[in-house]
Amino acid sequence: MNCGSSSLKWRLFDQAEKVAGGLVERVTDHGSALHEVLSAVDLTGLDAVGHRMVHGGLRFSRPTLIDDEVIAAVAELIPLAPLHNPPNIAGVREARRMLPEVPQVAVFDTAFHRTIPPMNAHYAIDSAVAAEHGIIRYGFHGTSHAYVSRQTAKLLGREPAEVNVITLHLGNGASACAVKGGRSFATSMGLSPLEGLVMGTRSGNIDPAIIFHLHRVAGMPVEAIDDLLNKRSGLLGLCGDSDMREVLRRDDEQAKLALAMYCERIKSYVGAYTAMLGGVDAVAFTAGVGENSAAVRAASLSNLEFMGIAVDETRNAKGEAIISPDGARVAVCVVPTDEELEIATQTEALLSSNGR
Repeated sequence: MNCGSSSLKWRLFDQAEKVAGGLVERVTDHGSALHEVLSAVDLTGLDAVGHRMVHGGLRFSRPTLIDDEVIAAVAELIPLAPLHNPPNIAGVREARRMLPEVPQVAVFDTAFHRTIPPMNAHYAIDSAVAAEHGIIRYGFHGTSHAYVSRQTAKLLGREPAEVNVITLHLGNGASACAVKGGRSFATSMGLSPLEGLVMGTRSGNIDPAIIFHLHRVAGMPVEAIDDLLNKRSGLLGLCGDSDMREVLRRDDEQAKLALAMYCERIKSYVGAYTAMLGGVDAVAFTAGVGENSAAVRAASLSNLEFMGIAVDETRNAKGEAIISPDGARVAVCVVPTDEELEIATQTEALLSSNGR
């Protein structure tokens, strides 16, 4: 079960084979949506339900069997992931109500990033304040970055431990991750999913003083600023559309600016992460925008030939698995993510380790 901010993706697996699945969009009540899904599917012989959980804080660094205490702990983290933890919890509660005898497992987006070294995980604020309040770079989209980085290595015919990959998860939410030898080394999202790339409705990186300015000078309460940065910024704030497909269809100056800012921010992370990793073997695009928008892929990596990064126009237009030119120093790949398979895989591994 993958309860997003306004969607519900689900899959039923027999081992790694998909048996059934679906997507419910424009969801306002995740509990009701999940109830309808579970009521319509034959769940005879079901061994477990794996749930995507966005924010696990410092406590959860691996898949975890869900109980009331786990739900309460995840609820305490809602201020750090206000768009996602509430629907995650709603889905879990409904699944536990309908399937009380079936083990429920939480797979956390933040878990993959617990390998980030301190120099990339900490913020340059008073360390005692940071420690007291759990202020650290948690990172998100971990299930996607983990899966895509492994699939990219496979595409190159190498083991994950042998390659450095920059994974670009570009959807309504978006993040970049520097994966060093199969382990997360740096990522663009931070304490919350707000930091980093320009997103559908989220601002990504801004000068923190903007928040103080809006509060002190514009008189905006903190709650209104929170709403502005999470729900009324990004592409939506720049041009009035949060859907990249609509932005690309438009030919006005606001849409062009929004697209340029979106792609330039991605490029800045690709450059930074290439330097931090000491070179990369591949850049991998994934998720809704990354997998489907040739225009975004081309613009995000334009003028990076000096780094050995280039996009072949024909291959990119076709959406081939490898879209870089023959002989390019860095492979540029399009790798469909499969967060649901990753959730199922981690859920099965946890149950096996517990002897279930």
